[in-house]
Amino acid sequence: MELNLNNRKKQKTENNNAQNNSEVFSTCSFASLGLHPTLCDQLKERLGFEAPTLVQAQAIPVILSGRHVLVNAATGTGKTVAYLAPVIHQLQKCDPRIQRSDGTFALVLVPTHELCMQVYEILQKLLHRFHWIVPGYIMGGESRSKEKARLRKGISILVATPGRLLDHLKNTSSFLYTNLRWIIFDEADRILELGYGKEIEDILNVLGSRQQKSVGKGNTTSQISEIQRQNLLLSATLNEKVNHLAKISLDNPVMVGLDKKIELQLTHQDAEPMEFNGNDILGKDSNLLSSSTEEYKLPAQLLQRYIKVPCGSRLVVLLAILKHLFEKEPAQKVVVFFSTCDAVDFHYSLVSGFQWHSHLQSDIEGKQLFLNCNTLRLHGNMNHEDRRTTFNAFKTGKTALLLSTDVAARGLDFPKVRCIIQYDPPGEATEYVHRVGRTARIGEKGDSLLFLQPVETDYLPGLEKHGVTLTEYPLQKLLDSFPLFGTRYHPKNFVSVDTHPFVVSLQKALESFTSSELKMKTMAQNAFCSWVRAYTAHRGELKGIFMVKKLHLGHVARSFALKEQPSLVNKSLQKQTKKRMRDQKHNNVSKKRKVAKI
Repeated sequence: MELNLNNRKKQKTENNNAQNNSEVFSTCSFASLGLHPTLCDQLKERLGFEAPTLVQAQAIPVILSGRHVLVNAATGTGKTVAYLAPVIHQLQKCDPRIQRSDGTFALVLVPTHELCMQVYEILQKLLHRFHWIVPGYIMGGESRSKEKARLRKGISILVATPGRLLDHLKNTSSFLYTNLRWIIFDEADRILELGYGKEIEDILNVLGSRQQKSVGKGNTTSQISEIQRQNLLLSATLNEKVNHLAKISLDNPVMVGLDKKIELQLTHQDAEPMEFNGNDILGKDSNLLSSSTEEYKLPAQLLQRYIKVPCGSRLVVLLAILKHLFEKEPAQKVVVFFSTCDAVDFHYSLVSGFQWHSHLQSDIEGKQLFLNCNTLRLHGNMNHEDRRTTFNAFKTGKTALLLSTDVAARGLDFPKVRCIIQYDPPGEATEYVHRVGRTARIGEKGDSLLFLQPVETDYLPGLEKHGVTLTEYPLQKLLDSFPLFGTRYHPKNFVSVDTHPFVVSLQKALESFTSSELKMKTMAQNAFCSWVRAYTAHRGELKGIFMVKKLHLGHVARSFALKEQPSLVNKSLQKQTKKRMRDQKHNNVSKKRKVAKI
């Protein structure tokens, strides 16, 4: 009987997996889409794609047809391959072969350093058998002189961040882009949200919207010179800024979206652009085919939950959940999102150093790290090399905890991420989509957990408007599962989360740890102040949900393991600021005296 039950469970799991895969993958092959056989082999051998995803099956034939395209699809559905594969296919078939001296043929614009490196790495894998097509990247934080040298030699497919690209377009005379055929905006909404709108318009003005004639330094005379510019825009969410970029960069484009109702069994020969998808991106009134109530595209296999936690207990509950996850399944990856860089730094130092004894003995030997896992951090204030190291370590590792700001929320493909925790709710509801998109990718299972204070639960109806429904996480059941000093306790003995014996005990230990080290205390104070500033910065409808007036700042301080009241924290920070100003003034006076003596 038990064996039959297990078999039924196994069969049910297999059926669910098959259903998830059917929602992500198409029933056609890369070869049937018209891609070169060698490129199809690279997709399978180096990237593990046995068959194209639905968005790839939709997008590749349309891109091969030469039309301008906007791809609006769920995150984690293989959009990068959807645009790289057809570009590589077109370049490899040029006769004679393209050369480095011909300059740049394809330009991929991305919002962050990490995404730039990721796209470049995928390019390297796909171009393994097409060695004459040269990939390259340029981005802030790298040596400009080295980038100039690479551009002078020639880069066939260039991945770039907007600021650094505009810099080279204006100041690097050896940057040859007269053969440019493709401009691709990857994660376009994020590029614009980061304030690169002016740079994008300047880039388009420098490059021109269309390419009429091609000039090369080498001997290549291919059909590339006879084909006009093709622009591609990819975004998981649609908004007014993306609409504006589409209008200034795309000419009579086709919209490609992930439609689960369509069974794609078309071959490359069948794929007429307008009939293939059936929708132009812009209507007669030049508005995007979206609205404020547009449903977000999220993977069906993603389990989405929220947890309602009093402000003062947030830190304890976060650590309890992380401990539960890594003890339940040690070999897994988890990402926790914070609103500020200071919060990432504080929690990283706390998790990396906090020790706690789970039994009666209070001696040092009885203590051990509360979280026994490889902890990493990632945010925009880190230097380029540290960001690169973190990115590679989390991507290649089998088990790790990543604490990050939204710099890791867009486009990054971290394999086997099991759970996403949004410790600080995103500043915009659309950002929710991108954060949870780091898990449940390409048909795999994934969990997401959103932290909310009791005064913030009005955030949920805003997500429901877009078809996102979250179930509540069983917090009390989790807390009851932790033994305190080797004994169990009865839930009837406490009323709220704040008074739970496990929460009270762990909170005291955290506050003791933070107050015992000056560096930790300073980091906690900085994180507290940054968090309050970020909390007041919510815009639009969220302003009425995230209100500082509703907060008890003493409880906020507790969530950063601070014993002191916020007023004392502020006074302490003011003292530090005044001291720095006095020191700076003293140094300036000393320098003036030295100059006067000379």
